[in-house]
Amino acid sequence: MHSTTFLIEFGAIILGLGLLGRFAGRFQFSPIPLYLLAGLAFGQGGLLPLDTSEEFVAIGAEIGVILLLLMLGLEYTASDLVSNLKTQYPAGLMDAALNALPGAVMALLLGWGPVAAVVLAGVTWVSSSGVIAKVIGDLGRLGNRETPVILSILVLEDLSMAVYLPIVTALLAGTGLAAGGVTLAIALGVAGLVLLLAVRFGRHVSRFVSSDDPEKLLLVVLGLTLLVAGLAQELQVSAAVGAFLVGIALSGEVAEGAHNLLAPLRDLFAAVFFVFFGLHTDPSSIPPVLLPALALAGVTALTKVATGYWAAQRAGISVKGRWRAGGTLVARGEFSIVIAGLAVTSGIEPSLGPLATAYVLILVVLGPLTARYTEPVALRLSGGLRRPAPVAHAPAGEPVGDQKDAADQKDAADDQDPVGHP
Repeated sequence: MHSTTFLIEFGAIILGLGLLGRFAGRFQFSPIPLYLLAGLAFGQGGLLPLDTSEEFVAIGAEIGVILLLLMLGLEYTASDLVSNLKTQYPAGLMDAALNALPGAVMALLLGWGPVAAVVLAGVTWVSSSGVIAKVIGDLGRLGNRETPVILSILVLEDLSMAVYLPIVTALLAGTGLAAGGVTLAIALGVAGLVLLLAVRFGRHVSRFVSSDDPEKLLLVVLGLTLLVAGLAQELQVSAAVGAFLVGIALSGEVAEGAHNLLAPLRDLFAAVFFVFFGLHTDPSSIPPVLLPALALAGVTALTKVATGYWAAQRAGISVKGRWRAGGTLVARGEFSIVIAGLAVTSGIEPSLGPLATAYVLILVVLGPLTARYTEPVALRLSGGLRRPAPVAHAPAGEPVGDQKDAADQKDAADDQDPVGHP
């Protein structure tokens, strides 16, 4: 009877997620908010709480986090990360300063204490790589000149998680300063060692994992990832960081083949992860934190726009591209939920989970809209505030009339040129 109930519950969850995903795809928006809402509906205080399948869903959620980070690591090579650190670190520092600070301040204003402040800072800091990548593709901006700037910021955020997550894990575990320092030293040492091995011996690692048989490649990569993630967690380093480093160590055809094989598994277990987070959030706990969530979403939407604008300006992108870069970075998603999930599991602050849920729901819906409309709205507002100078008094050398129109058209065309064009 127990197994029968489990099959019915888990089958209904998977079927429901598939239908929600199809619904989201029909209207071209991220399914993440629907998965979170489904978890709220069937979790604590929901319409129909689950019973027998919750433990299996918890395991599936943990695998979902590991696969999310593995797939993220497969997108980058060690040389990409090193190059981004050298050239884009000022944008990464600006991103961290502008977007982590509001979360930390909000937690302190709510009286949640310094540990919760560090956690909420991470929730508001990191943009959603998955949602943003999909939005860029849907809007046809893969070849735009601002796109490499956006991707560089996302890479730096992802790499920063290799340092941030162990710190949060140590803080949530309640370890002292000395133990936390040891944990961080281990995390940095492991990350540095993996990057060194990936740069110098990446081909050998990939050759060891490589197989012409998709079944064997899938088993070896998945088994290696789970093993490394487990060992990382045993060393008090986040399992997600271990998975991310495995992804970085693989490159070339192996990384591409593993990505294709693991993508369906990633999508399945990632959906289960979002449902699991919703299951552990009581819907009745969201209304009391809705106003702080709205305020935090409004502030950090503006700070992300400012981050993208500044980074694109620094890279020599014209005004239109700067606004597009800023608007595209607004969405929050998987990483914010991963960070909040650590806090919910530790039980440091009961309201942190509901606030993070509401915050992500707001920005994962708002993000695609700001990506599409920030540029035209900003240009319309700035154009309305500027008083055009009379043509007769235009300074020498300033384009006027048809010349000005032609210059504007050329500027717009430059923004749309694929990367690498003169």
